Amino acid sequence: MRHANIPIYIDLLFCLLIIPPIIMVVPVEKWIVHHTAFMLTLIAYLYGLYFVYRKARIPQLFMQHKFGSIILLVAILVCITILLTHFPFPPPHDTMPPLIQKAKVDMRTQVVWFFFLVVTGFSLSIELIFELFRQILSKQEIEAEKNKAELALYKAQINPHFLFNTLNTLYGLVLTKSDKTESAFIKFSNILKYMYSQTTSDTISVNNEIEYIHQYVDLQSLRLNKHTQIIFETQTDDEQVQIPPMVLITFVENAFKYGTSSDIDCTIFIRILVKDNKLLFETENTIMGEKQEGKTQTIGIENCRKRLNLYYPGRFELTTQRENQQFKVHLMIQLQ
Repeated sequence: MRHANIPIYIDLLFCLLIIPPIIMVVPVEKWIVHHTAFMLTLIAYLYGLYFVYRKARIPQLFMQHKFGSIILLVAILVCITILLTHFPFPPPHDTMPPLIQKAKVDMRTQVVWFFFLVVTGFSLSIELIFELFRQILSKQEIEAEKNKAELALYKAQINPHFLFNTLNTLYGLVLTKSDKTESAFIKFSNILKYMYSQTTSDTISVNNEIEYIHQYVDLQSLRLNKHTQIIFETQTDDEQVQIPPMVLITFVENAFKYGTSSDIDCTIFIRILVKDNKLLFETENTIMGEKQEGKTQTIGIENCRKRLNLYYPGRFELTTQRENQQFKVHLMIQLQ
């Protein structure tokens, strides 16, 4: 059985094997003859109620903290149910005792609410099972993607362009006996250690990721002259909040790779803000001419988008924008 067909089989099970026996609880023969419009409306209501729940995916909304949407949906369905309990019936016979008339009205109300609760319970149970099933599949997909890309990740983590420039910078510092030499070697060592150790974890603290980016920026700064201005801003209200490792560095690398110059004034802006379980990440750099690697840059961003979609489905917003000679990246993640 293919996974994609399971929801269809569940829907057929509900429509053909669950609803008909439930409807038989009421005196169908009498109601279909004397209250045909009500009976047809009730049947349509039950099927409609089920598919509204299936389409809305309330467990998923709950996990995304969209409580307002859940309350609004339930309120609308309850209102429709109340209206159905007041469905107009033909006027009763004058000879019918008032108590019997009231009993019939009460019975109709109880039946409608009984059906509402049964369909609601069944639909939510099914959706809860589906949501758990989707979560399991998502975790399996993340793990498969991680295993599949592990070798490529190790190969790609150390950008040859970055290594070449960094080693040249370190060599220059050694020759000139600069006071920055020891600090530069420590930063470079920490970067390599981070690349090969932290990336084996599913998540790390945002503080570790910021520290890694900080050392990367400092190391890059050593090879740049006064024409490149670097603005790096960070602010966090929870340093231990967890994020996937190296999820931000792609954009930082691109900013330095495509936004620096040794003879033209340019600016690289980087901002990382963590507040109220939301991560805001922004970069902006001057585009220093068109380079052949631009296609590689786009591929890197799309690979990062795919990775974010695996970790934060429906909980992130990633936009890139080219405006005049500026390239901007905006990333917002709802962490929890």
